[in-house]
Amino acid sequence: MDMKTRLNNAVIEAMKSGDEVTKRTLRMALAAIKQVEVDRRITLDDPAVLSILQKEIKIRREAFDEAKKANRTDLALEAQAEIDVLLKFLPKGLSREEIVALAQEAIAESGATGLPDMGKVMKLLVPKISGRAPGDQVSAIIRELLQN
Repeated sequence: MDMKTRLNNAVIEAMKSGDEVTKRTLRMALAAIKQVEVDRRITLDDPAVLSILQKEIKIRREAFDEAKKANRTDLALEAQAEIDVLLKFLPKGLSREEIVALAQEAIAESGATGLPDMGKVMKLLVPKISGRAPGDQVSAIIRELLQN
């Protein structure tokens, strides 16, 4: 079953059970997916859907941080609840050690020798880790490995 079907089924289940947070969160995620599909005039595959879900989580993490700074625990709890809902649909994340191992393989495969070759490494690595690690973390690890 593809990711969009899983999300739609989860919305239906949330509606049946009366889970407003899940229903609202997944509808917003599905709307974001649909918007990208309409804008680009394509049908998104699972890796692209996972990327949108990660973007939605990032947005909610930023909202969580802002709510904490403003001492709005109600908004922070709401953002955290939405993050928890979205995290259920992401595959198990990679540990730092797993990312480093995959990055070292990509560096060896691309023949990268320094920071100017970072794009080559990212091009090889991103498809392997898509949806399982944040891009900024992967980028930082590659930069660190290429500088050493």
